[in-house]
Amino acid sequence: MEADLRARLVPLEAYRRHLNGDDFVSGWLAVDQPMIDTFADATRDHQFIHVDPERARAEAPFGGTIAHGFLTLSLLSTLAFEALPGVEGTRMGINYGFEKVRFIAPVKSGARVRGRFRLVGLVERAVSLQSSWEVAIEIESGAKPALTAHWITLAVIEPREEGTPS
Repeated sequence: MEADLRARLVPLEAYRRHLNGDDFVSGWLAVDQPMIDTFADATRDHQFIHVDPERARAEAPFGGTIAHGFLTLSLLSTLAFEALPGVEGTRMGINYGFEKVRFIAPVKSGARVRGRFRLVGLVERAVSLQSSWEVAIEIESGAKPALTAHWITLAVIEPREEGTPS
């Protein structure tokens, strides 16, 4: 997995060119009931609309169980890891936060989702890069995305020496 990331590392100059450029899109990822159940166990959120397929079919308007909104949000990390370039000299990546998150459509158990990312902001510091992304998690064959957000990430980078081109 780390080898995959290293293959996508680009010089800072090339990374800058992605600002307000084309979208990066991940592959599709299945959100199945075992994933939903595992998330429910980890977060202790066992609401029936997530973990009881029979009751969800009978009582909820979704036709079955749905993923937790926070499960869907947490998938941004894995979808981004697959789709986004990294910057050469990065020591680690950190979630800095979100300016806005909106849950638009439910992700039904068994659906496939993918991430769509567009770099809309970049703040460069001596030992870090703060990237702002407009993101969406799309549902295969869905009319609306599962969620949209403005996501801020931080890459801790090796300090550049004075006079070294970036």
